[in-house]
Amino acid sequence: MDKMAKYKDIATIIRNRILEGVYPTGGLLPEQIKLAQEFQTSRMTIQKALEILNFEGLIYSTQGKGTFIKSNAASLSRLDTSINQYVGTTELFKDQAVVKSQILKNELRLPNADEQDKLQLTKTDAVYDIIRVRYLDTAPYCIEHSVMPAKILGDLTDNILKESIYAYLENQLNFKIGAAYRKISADQPNQMDQEYLKCAITEPVLQVEQTVFLQTGEPFEYSTTRHRFDKGSITTINMGNARAN
Repeated sequence: MDKMAKYKDIATIIRNRILEGVYPTGGLLPEQIKLAQEFQTSRMTIQKALEILNFEGLIYSTQGKGTFIKSNAASLSRLDTSINQYVGTTELFKDQAVVKSQILKNELRLPNADEQDKLQLTKTDAVYDIIRVRYLDTAPYCIEHSVMPAKILGDLTDNILKESIYAYLENQLNFKIGAAYRKISADQPNQMDQEYLKCAITEPVLQVEQTVFLQTGEPFEYSTTRHRFDKGSITTINMGNARAN
């Protein structure tokens, strides 16, 4: 690589190699020092990348033997999203498809009581009210309805919304994205789902309601995302720490 890769980028590359069979299931990953040499980065950065893949349930490490690819890793769908995944649609699919956005709404307004509570705002703090349809190549993937504080986002233009809000936050505003709280449910398609996601009235949609925080703990997004039933799922990984009572 031409420059030092970030650990998230390295994790994406290794993940794709696993899903594509470049690294066979049940086999060993290359040693960390060899990966560090390939990506022209430090071993610590490689370890952070592997922590992501371990958390996603793709790999596991055995002391003295190395890091192995789990036998079911290749069966994980590219459209599956980890329950802990909050990197954003553009980052999630950047090596798999062209992500495009159709902006249906981008307005400044005052928050309602629920938004004030979730985003820790006063009733006079302005928010952006954003609705976007996200496409993978030309296929509709989801409808995102996001409410975000103007005091954090600054001048949020349509050009930014057509690309990645998260990339704008991290690369232009120098914020670091932290944790997220998610609520996942199934719902019947509404008129907007039927129009933009091409859902039949009998087909369910997957709804993800989330509040996302900066590393400082300040909430910067309250959103509801609605997916076609056949365009992915939310996965959760039990890392083996559960105990029967």
